[in-house]
Amino acid sequence: MKISKDAQSTEKIQQLADYIDKSNSTVAVTGAGISLAGGGITYRQLSKTIRPGGLGSDSFLRSYVKVMHNYKPTFSHYALRDLESEGKLIGIITTNEDCMHTIAGSKNVAEIQGGFQINRCSKCGRHYDGYEIWEHEELPKCEICGGSILPWELYSHISLWDDGVQKAQEWISKADLILIIGTNGYYSSVYWSYRRKDAIIVPVSYTQLLANETDSNIIIRHLR
Repeated sequence: MKISKDAQSTEKIQQLADYIDKSNSTVAVTGAGISLAGGGITYRQLSKTIRPGGLGSDSFLRSYVKVMHNYKPTFSHYALRDLESEGKLIGIITTNEDCMHTIAGSKNVAEIQGGFQINRCSKCGRHYDGYEIWEHEELPKCEICGGSILPWELYSHISLWDDGVQKAQEWISKADLILIIGTNGYYSSVYWSYRRKDAIIVPVSYTQLLANETDSNIIIRHLR
């Protein structure tokens, strides 16, 4: 008997829901795909179009912030928020810098590369934390020295944010279910090796995820 695509999709969604219901500690790992679906853009995509100045220049930041103003959290951001509020999700580990998980209402977010709510003056290093400073059309400037304010990822030349990494290590060490959403990679040397070896790993809405992973507990390759 041939099963329709709609029936297959419904079955997979129900299977995912069953795993979440049975889990005692679920963690979500998210990447650019979760925001691109809502009109977002990556640094890499935008840096190819910004000349002169390039990555980290005022022209780059102005263009990126303009894009941020024109997109909102997606259904997936809100779904993860709801799982957290229901006590079914202990945290979100993300490489995204757009703060969309926080804007959607999630409380436990480990931004391992920092984001637009972790900001520093490019000249004096003064802290300006909180994504609200990017809600205006004009780029924020340091009130002490007048320097450009940069989100951590650009200020640190795309290095890791220690607080986010520590949270990621703690949460994934407790998780018996790991949802991989909108990403085709992870920082294995940073937090992935801390995961429980019996954890169920479920890639959601992305193809060819975890291609090099050989653990027998990967039970679903693609959920569409």
